[in-house]
Amino acid sequence: MDGFSFCISNSETKEILLFTEYTFSSSIASPELLLDKIIRVFDTDKDLQQDFTSVFAIHQNNLATLVPNKLFDRNNLAPYLKYDVKTLKTDFITYDLHTIITANTVYIPYVNINNYLFQNFGEFEYKHHSTVLIDKLLNYSENDSEEQFFAHVSPSHLDIVVCKEGKLLFYNSFSYNTKEDFIYYILFTAEQLQMDPNSFQLTFIGDIEKESDIYSITYTYIRNIHFMNPINSFFTDSEDFSNHSNFILIA
Repeated sequence: MDGFSFCISNSETKEILLFTEYTFSSSIASPELLLDKIIRVFDTDKDLQQDFTSVFAIHQNNLATLVPNKLFDRNNLAPYLKYDVKTLKTDFITYDLHTIITANTVYIPYVNINNYLFQNFGEFEYKHHSTVLIDKLLNYSENDSEEQFFAHVSPSHLDIVVCKEGKLLFYNSFSYNTKEDFIYYILFTAEQLQMDPNSFQLTFIGDIEKESDIYSITYTYIRNIHFMNPINSFFTDSEDFSNHSNFILIA
């Protein structure tokens, strides 16, 4: 609810041709206001005013949960969210099937955004950001014999993924307002998983730099900090974006 990004790639070579990011000055209060912002972007950005072979949308929000296949009933999705997400009877709830783990992400997409994209592009595919994040990180770490602790950072949102040899050990998402909130969730997760802050490697991806307050407070408690090595070299020469940023969209 605090931005809109898109990239355009060659459908045959998979080469990234363009990346654009719009950051809103503050978090948008409702999906309706978010749609207003996105409509303005579409009205003014000529790169979006063209035909595409295919369109893939990613919804990034905290209105989701991960459900193992053995507990999953696709005909009764609402109960999975009731403990973590405030839902309404009118909410549309859907799910993504993971490609690597035997689980599904159950979530609430922004239906009004989907409808607008359909009006502009016709049929398209969409997923929740956590589905894309988890599957990409499991592929990335499949040959690592040590536990890998990943923190995907957004301006007010933190996803933590812990995996080993391509297997998911832990996933959760947290909203944070202060740097103290941020480090608490990382240290609490490490404690629950019995991971020693003095020894495990923390890998940052997303919207975080060494100069930030959240990095500084994290380094106070965890010294073995690493930024994700680029899988895609698109940002290598960029002055505006780091290689570890926009992992979900670009990598």
